[in-house]
Amino acid sequence: MIHRPGLTADAGRNRRVLQEILDTVPAGKLELPPGEHTIADGLRVPGGWTIRGSEVAGAGGGRPGTWLTSTGTTGHPVLHVLGSDVAVSDLGLRPPPADPGEHGGDRGTAITVGDYLYESTPSWIGRVDIRRVQIERPSEKHANCIALMGAVRDITLHDVTVHGGYTAVAVHWGAVGADVASIEGPTYHPHRLTITDLRVRDALEGFYLSSVHDVRVDGACLRDVEMAFRLLPGDNTDRFVTSDVVGSTIEISNVCAQWNGPRYAVRAAGWGKSEVDGLVSTLAYRDAVIHDCTLRGAGTGTSWSPVLMEQAEGVTLHDITFTTASVPDGEACCPLS
Repeated sequence: MIHRPGLTADAGRNRRVLQEILDTVPAGKLELPPGEHTIADGLRVPGGWTIRGSEVAGAGGGRPGTWLTSTGTTGHPVLHVLGSDVAVSDLGLRPPPADPGEHGGDRGTAITVGDYLYESTPSWIGRVDIRRVQIERPSEKHANCIALMGAVRDITLHDVTVHGGYTAVAVHWGAVGADVASIEGPTYHPHRLTITDLRVRDALEGFYLSSVHDVRVDGACLRDVEMAFRLLPGDNTDRFVTSDVVGSTIEISNVCAQWNGPRYAVRAAGWGKSEVDGLVSTLAYRDAVIHDCTLRGAGTGTSWSPVLMEQAEGVTLHDITFTTASVPDGEACCPLS
């Protein structure tokens, strides 16, 4: 069934109308009207739903015709995907200001798929497609914009644009537990993910991948960021998962970054220190490669490097170009610019 709700200037009513539609069974298609609409808090998106905004005819990569702005103070994502077979497209999202803290990477976002910490054993979320989405949180760099967390797989992000925020796309393992010091295991590691044509402006970081496997990032234009991207092992690496594939089959390619942070543009690390027991362990990367990337800029700290490798055995680098010269404002730096 296709739902085409009318939205008004009443943010509370808009949120109730949209959530009531998303709570109906069976799932269907939610087609949002053009314009800018305010909702009083974020929306839970169960499995099976297609959410689509209004396309701008002939926009050619321009702004979406439909925008949702959340005014909630709960930390709920504007869209929290909680089930499989979900598609989101042709939509602009403005999350409210949020400061969820070090372990709140899945909170205060525009879109979160999955969760970081679960109350009980989760079911895997898969076959989620997010494309032609724009996110704006200018002058606010305390919360992530898109979070793919925990038990998620078979996720596609394509043609996503982010302005502002902490990390534009944060990909992180998850677990059952009340906090990071009391996880019970097993841990859940995102995999079979594809991220293409990502554009990020004025964020703290373009993206990071923490304790993942079978991930491909191909094509990203990251401008005015403090860090381009990080490849991380997770603080517990692969200690609590009954699998030997974590850290394998990872490809990051065709990234153009203009950075201005204190220490590095790119960091690849293989060591993690557990907050459960303080144990330091290393992750053995396999078939992990970073290639065909251009890094422009210089660090602001007293000691810096465009690429920082920390016990990242098994990560291959090739065709990485570095220059301290920046591209002038208004000029294109790459085909995605």
